[in-house]
Amino acid sequence: MSIFRFAQPAYPEEDVRPMREELEAVGAVSLRTPEEVDQAFSGQTGTALVVVNSVCGCAAGGARPGVSAALQNHRIPGRIYTVFAGVDREATQRARDYMEGYAPSSPSIALFKDGKVVFMMERLHIEGYYPDQIAETLAAAFDKHCEAEGPSIPREKFEGLQFVQVCGSELAAKARRLAREQGSGA
Repeated sequence: MSIFRFAQPAYPEEDVRPMREELEAVGAVSLRTPEEVDQAFSGQTGTALVVVNSVCGCAAGGARPGVSAALQNHRIPGRIYTVFAGVDREATQRARDYMEGYAPSSPSIALFKDGKVVFMMERLHIEGYYPDQIAETLAAAFDKHCEAEGPSIPREKFEGLQFVQVCGSELAAKARRLAREQGSGA
């Protein structure tokens, strides 16, 4: 048993807003509470994509544009959701509860059909890959499992998107600094 307690960074909303908005711009609904996650999964039929978003610049910086490009496919999931690891912790944990058999991973991308995971991209399948490689892998899963017509947004709107790539360690350092300042009353 350790005598050390470490606070997990709570990223300020203004720092993560651009990363959250990237997925919302392509049709994802942000689930911020466990209740919203349960409501999204309640009696689920058809297909749903759940993206566990992350501040990690290396992996999530490729995952978000990869997901966005995959949603330009001719077949896409019927519903698209996102939870933000390290920000909306309880909602993320509840979403992971539905991802039975998979260890927590952020970022990660799960495709559900009738409430069951039929395809999963964990961080190890994302980190080190380019967004177009991630998009190709997801599009193949969409072709196999999905019936909704794509794209999720018009091509012109997709082509106008700009994606954020920041170093998560810089945001974590900022979060720790803010926590210290708030703890000292500064």
